[in-house]
Amino acid sequence: MHIGKAIRLERIFNRDTKRTIIVPMDHGVSVGPIEGLVDIRETVTKLVDGGANAGLVHKGLVSCGHRSRGRDFGLIVHLSASTSLSPYSNAKALVTSVEEAIRLGADAVSVHVNLGDETEADMLRDLGRTAENAANWGMPLLAMVYARGPKVKDEYDPRAVAHCARVGAELGADVVKVPYTGDMDSFARVVEGSCAPVVIAGGPKMDSVRDFLQMVADSLAAGGSGLSVGRNVFQHPDPTRMVAALNKIVHHDLGVDQALAELG
Repeated sequence: MHIGKAIRLERIFNRDTKRTIIVPMDHGVSVGPIEGLVDIRETVTKLVDGGANAGLVHKGLVSCGHRSRGRDFGLIVHLSASTSLSPYSNAKALVTSVEEAIRLGADAVSVHVNLGDETEADMLRDLGRTAENAANWGMPLLAMVYARGPKVKDEYDPRAVAHCARVGAELGADVVKVPYTGDMDSFARVVEGSCAPVVIAGGPKMDSVRDFLQMVADSLAAGGSGLSVGRNVFQHPDPTRMVAALNKIVHHDLGVDQALAELG
């Protein structure tokens, strides 16, 4: 592996556990300034205090969320976007470049692909070209890959999720983000089919904190490498303690009950 890429990945992944807690905060482009993302610097500070490994934002929020003191925090710049106002909200377009992410101080970049959408070919082309460009710069690439389109009946179907993970790995991603399939056995097959580390998405905010933590624990037991979860973290009443609870599971291999104790 390119030494620059290896060094940058160590800013995203814990060197000892080889796992990560990433908190995406790119939702503002998709759905606007939702709860938890109005003051981005305040949110970042809470996540850092809890011990999150990295945050993911669009290019314009890098300066808004930058802190001039405190613990370091891995920066992932998201390169693609669409909005919920569009009739084609699943069609992601590149809105910045690897080079601009480098100028912004990024430790990694990310691209979103929706398999099954009518514009799938464009998104696959963008992922492949971005992977090539990122590799040339020694920049790690996270691919968010979901099954969403007219022919997709269930985006959580294990076969569809395994296909998503495999596409990300085959097109050059260093880390692949996919939905959790709902059980350890099927998710283990997803992980086995990808030569790139697999992290889980969080989806809509869950009603039960225990269910969320259990999902994270089960994904790790199945061979996952961590999580990239937004709303279930930054919309929690105390994001700092939520991240601290996740640390108990992800980096200390403790159980859900012990993580819940962290939340009081």
